[in-house]
Amino acid sequence: MMTASSTFPRGPKGHLFLGNAAGLSRETLGYLERCARECGDLVPLRFFWKRILFVNHPDLIEQVLAKNSRKVIKDIAQRADRPLIGDGLFLSEGDSWLRQRRMMQPMFHRERIAAYGATMVACAERLIASWRDGETRDIYRDMSRLTMAVVAETLFDADIWGDADEVAGALACALECLSARVRSPQVLLPASLPAPTNLRLRRARRRIDGIVYRIIAERRADAADRGDLLSTLLHARYEDGTAMVDRQVRDEVVTFLVGGYETAADLLAWAWYLLSRHPEVEAKLLAEIEAALGGRPPTAADLPRLTYTGMVVSEVLRLYPPAPALGREALVDFDLAGYRVAKGTDILVSQWVMHRDPRYFADPAAFNPDRWADGLADRLPRYAYFPFGGGPRLCIGHAFATMEATLVLAAVAQRFRLELLPGHPVVAETLPTLRPKYGLRMVVRRR
Repeated sequence: MMTASSTFPRGPKGHLFLGNAAGLSRETLGYLERCARECGDLVPLRFFWKRILFVNHPDLIEQVLAKNSRKVIKDIAQRADRPLIGDGLFLSEGDSWLRQRRMMQPMFHRERIAAYGATMVACAERLIASWRDGETRDIYRDMSRLTMAVVAETLFDADIWGDADEVAGALACALECLSARVRSPQVLLPASLPAPTNLRLRRARRRIDGIVYRIIAERRADAADRGDLLSTLLHARYEDGTAMVDRQVRDEVVTFLVGGYETAADLLAWAWYLLSRHPEVEAKLLAEIEAALGGRPPTAADLPRLTYTGMVVSEVLRLYPPAPALGREALVDFDLAGYRVAKGTDILVSQWVMHRDPRYFADPAAFNPDRWADGLADRLPRYAYFPFGGGPRLCIGHAFATMEATLVLAAVAQRFRLELLPGHPVVAETLPTLRPKYGLRMVVRRR
């Protein structure tokens, strides 16, 4: 009888004390790409004293995210988000997570999401009404304001447009602090330590909490059920009949603000960047939009006619997945591909690496939305393309995000053309989502 081996294939050489921390910290995605290319589908790594197993094959990723989902929890890098988002849906585990997921799932059913389409388009039109022909704008910042307004209005029935810069600035500061923690030994130490990064994070959280708790207080005073996610949270009752306390409601609100605003802003920003670099794709996109809409604003009912726009979104998600990597920590020993994964090991998978794997994508570095036209999605192994994760912890808002991106692209592209400002540096940075490090300075041209 064959037994699992505790010895994995050799990984890249690391420092005696730091392990592979230097490569993982300085150039995370490039380092992981080299690991996959040079070491194969199972790569043992070490971040200081923390053991990591990098998994780089669709079947093995499925084993981690789906088939062994009860044997793992979110890894230490994701748990580092707790000082910002608390114990919301993203970081809760076990029965607590299941109860929260079931409570919120109805808000993301297909019919409910379709009803959000009008708000998404209205927010896009509200943004571009302030644009002037020929001006230069930071499109990443604009997309952040837009997606934050969409999340606030659709899920929380709150108009925070006036607070958008304050919230976005505080969230950006908090995410920078979290990224700094993850890239250093601080991630292995308590966030309560009075280190400068932790103190900045606490100040940013206080700014966010001031706005979020204000919204919660206003809605508790109103007491009406508006049919949105915040109403669901405020009117929910546990098995013993008690309501959610403000702290738990706050954690869920911030979880969805971060997840719904940051990732969608990243997706849209990279879409405008890629379209500006590929005028042939932009021309095809505009032709479809004009044929489908005839100059009117898009609606959710138009999605079946915006097939090429949807393929553009799929291709942007392939090249620039908002979450370029995710991890799990083994709760118990278990077998993976004939090897023994020890309890406490962090298991790392990377959408960025898998989505650029030539085994599954021809000319993987090319931006080619047409690759999705002939049923590629149905032919791929399930976890060769997984921009929103997978298994039971598949992102609850994945359909919301793709619909938002499709409708916003259609609403903006029919009115404006966006050109990258010459000389502007474009660098992908994990923070922890994949965003343009220096923003995205673009010239907006009215059509």
